[in-house]
Amino acid sequence: MTPSSPGLSSAEAAARLERDGPNLLPRKPPTPLWRRVVMQLRDPLIIVLLIAAALTVSTGDWTDAAVIALVIVVNTAVGVAQEVRADRAIAALAELATPEARVVRDGHQRQIPAGDVVAGDLLVLAEGDIVPADAEVVESAALLVDESALTGESVPVDKAEGAAVSSGTVVARGRGRAVVTAIGAASASGRIAALMVKGAGLTPLQRRLVGVGRMLATVAVLLSALVLTLGLVRGQPVELMVVTAISLVVAAVPESLPAVVTLSLALGARRMAARDALVRNLPAVETLGSVTVLATDKTGTLTEGRMVARRLWTPAAEATVTGSGYAPDGEVAGGAGPEAFAALLTAATLCNDARLRPPQEAGEEWTALGDPTEAALLAAAARLGLDRQGLQARFPRAAELPFDSGRKRMSTVHLLPGGGVRLLCKGAPEALLDPAVLTDDPALLTRAAAQADRYARDGYRVLAVASADLDAVPSPVRESGLSLLGLVAILDPPRPAAAAAVADCRRAGIRPVLITGDHPGTARAVAADLGIVEAGDRVVDCREPGALDGEPAGVYARATPEQKLDIIQGLRDRGEVLAMTGDGVNDGPALRRADIGVAMGKRGTEVARQAADLVLADDNLDTVVAAVEEGRRVYANIRRFLVYGLSGGAAEIAVMVLGPFVGLPLPLLPAQILWINLLTHGLPGVALGGEPTVPGTMSGPPRPPGQSIMGAGLWQRVLRIAVVLTAVTLGVAVWASMTGRAWQSMAFFALGATQLGVALGTRTRPRSLANPMLPLAVAGALVLQLAGLYLPPLRELLGTEPLPPGDLLIVIALSTLGYAAARLDRILHPSPSPAAA
Repeated sequence: MTPSSPGLSSAEAAARLERDGPNLLPRKPPTPLWRRVVMQLRDPLIIVLLIAAALTVSTGDWTDAAVIALVIVVNTAVGVAQEVRADRAIAALAELATPEARVVRDGHQRQIPAGDVVAGDLLVLAEGDIVPADAEVVESAALLVDESALTGESVPVDKAEGAAVSSGTVVARGRGRAVVTAIGAASASGRIAALMVKGAGLTPLQRRLVGVGRMLATVAVLLSALVLTLGLVRGQPVELMVVTAISLVVAAVPESLPAVVTLSLALGARRMAARDALVRNLPAVETLGSVTVLATDKTGTLTEGRMVARRLWTPAAEATVTGSGYAPDGEVAGGAGPEAFAALLTAATLCNDARLRPPQEAGEEWTALGDPTEAALLAAAARLGLDRQGLQARFPRAAELPFDSGRKRMSTVHLLPGGGVRLLCKGAPEALLDPAVLTDDPALLTRAAAQADRYARDGYRVLAVASADLDAVPSPVRESGLSLLGLVAILDPPRPAAAAAVADCRRAGIRPVLITGDHPGTARAVAADLGIVEAGDRVVDCREPGALDGEPAGVYARATPEQKLDIIQGLRDRGEVLAMTGDGVNDGPALRRADIGVAMGKRGTEVARQAADLVLADDNLDTVVAAVEEGRRVYANIRRFLVYGLSGGAAEIAVMVLGPFVGLPLPLLPAQILWINLLTHGLPGVALGGEPTVPGTMSGPPRPPGQSIMGAGLWQRVLRIAVVLTAVTLGVAVWASMTGRAWQSMAFFALGATQLGVALGTRTRPRSLANPMLPLAVAGALVLQLAGLYLPPLRELLGTEPLPPGDLLIVIALSTLGYAAARLDRILHPSPSPAAA
């Protein structure tokens, strides 16, 4: 097909659309509601609760069965609602970026949805267009394409006739026509999206809770069987002991744990949403708290994704350009005055086809139209005080020789106010610092080449600029006889928050790793600037054979999407918990393979957003660090609840096992056990999930990936507190029995009240109002515990007796030992790290 071809006919295009399908990337079909519910119910702790509910129904205990069922329903509803809400938010982001395409059909240009493009269509490409499908260029007029979304390379690529352009890339400059060769799943973006089939598997939290669920179920059943056997040996009725054993199984399993986990995750997701971070599935919140390695893309993630002229050099002076983005804010600072660089930047402004667009509304930023490298030159000139429109009016363009990849230069001819013309040329130093082009002294050319080499080693893209005054407009334009004006060093600068985010990661024991498709020199410079690597650290060039063998490095350059997967899998195989941030199509598979994928919402591609667990709507990398802190808070609160819930459950079993040996045939009735369990594991347990972050959470390393959720001293803490709870309960019961008091009712109240004291004692900040729900929940549970002693219907249900005021005060006083035990244990046996709580 030729550039002048009439394109496909409408009938042929419709037939091909029917045959090949729409030009859409393969997408995961919407998850039906029933499947979301089933996935929530497959949680191991929910399975334990379902079994416990079945056991209570089998004994006719409808009250406790209803409570357990309520916990399951609430937990499932919260989890499903969060997933649906996040998916809708992601879909809204996608709607903002739905592209269109211009094609030639029936001899006329038409604007159609990109999804309707078919193989064989003749595309019309212009500056700013998103290439809708893979195509072969058949006409090119200075066509320059930004391929950073696919390759990670921040410098646009020249596309001549016969070159291939890929779907998802952006036309940075020029225009052209191209014939579509592949659409949808067969395109470059589609092939990368196909690499995302394999998911990441269970999150660290889910893996840990699987173990906890199995362990709790096994221990609870074994100990309850022991109580059943002991009771039968002592001659207790079979039915009573069976009901008691089942009650102990229910009591030993902290049925509030799923609710605590869900509440903690939901609160974390809400806090993160307030900071423009969209959580796509709840476990992702906690996963960030487990992260040991933060792997990140460069372009648009660590860097701003826009070029900035940072250094200026002329034969007589050197300067630094301040400011960021394309706004005119900033200045040219150096030993010489601004006038020393006026000729250099005037030429760079005139020999330029880009444009800068000022903000159209409040809150918007300056944007670039055209080649971002040329836009960087315009911004630098504006910071020197040069007016582009004024220069163009004073020196109108009379002729030009567009840039092409063969010459690596661009030249323009401008009329001078006093007569004559000025030839301006800019291009790569190796193409311009040539005696065949420049007439300068060879020593100057050598010095300029050495300076350009130094800039390049520091990660800059370098342009040389030259000029020559002529009598008339040459025909044709010849690039020779020019004089060097100077060099401009350009880079894609790091985001302002990126260095702080990297420093925060290092302080928190998280190792940052840069994985990019960009040049090794550029990658090293950015990584060194941000503190990811030191001066002598190894940078892996993934193009070299066997580059991925050996020890992990801090920087991987020229990495393909497939190699990114290998790098991530290699780190995970070493036991690392890995978060991957990215925004391009080439990052999608890596985002899916990582333990948690983090995509940019504004600049990010649809492929990246769909692959991610967390989407940063404001593209702020600092939010990832805040999310890590949030994840550690969630994990600490889950451990805090386990201390509270398991110490209480262990004490209940211990009281039932040891009671007969101290003269208490059946220390507690089944209904009393379930009532205590309902009050203590109910609202107070759930309220523990709202505890604030422990001071110093981000000053220590992450927990070891292989560490059990019961590790780092938690088991020992549970047992120590359980011993105190058991001793107080049995001590009260034995003393009351020996003195002729209502010993079982006193034991009932003591065991419940002492556990509530532990809930208050496990708080992060005991005297703080940061989590007011916990004191309120404990107060409400204590009132209900008292109601079990003094309210006639409950007394009849629970088999209790009212206690005289003196006896009640004695039990209340002794119950404060639960609070004291929890506080003292935190002091005498502090956690190894703040994150472990």
